[in-house]
Amino acid sequence: MSLTTSINKEDINALHFISYEVLDNDEQKSNRKSELENAMKLGNSDHGKVKIVFATETGYFEVETTVWASTDGNVTLKGGVIIPIHCILKVNFH
Repeated sequence: MSLTTSINKEDINALHFISYEVLDNDEQKSNRKSELENAMKLGNSDHGKVKIVFATETGYFEVETTVWASTDGNVTLKGGVIIPIHCILKVNFH
C-alpha cells in the first residue's frame, strides 16, 4: 500500500471512489466486516473514533471519524458521509 493522505470527513464527498474491491480474499473481507461492526458499536455507544484507510481514484486516504452505520455496501460516518465498503483497506482502533 502506498502512503496515505489524511483527510477531514467533510472533504470525503469531493473524492471519486474506485469501483473495484481492494481486498484480495474472503478472509480479509470478513475481518473488515467485523472491524466495521465493532467500529459502529464503538461509535454508537460512546462516540469513539477509528481511523479508516480507503482507496480512491487518486490514491489512499485516512480519516479519523465516528462510524454511525455499516451495511453490506456502505459505511456511514458522523455527519452523513458515506464510504463504499469495497474501498476500505483497514480500520484502526486507538
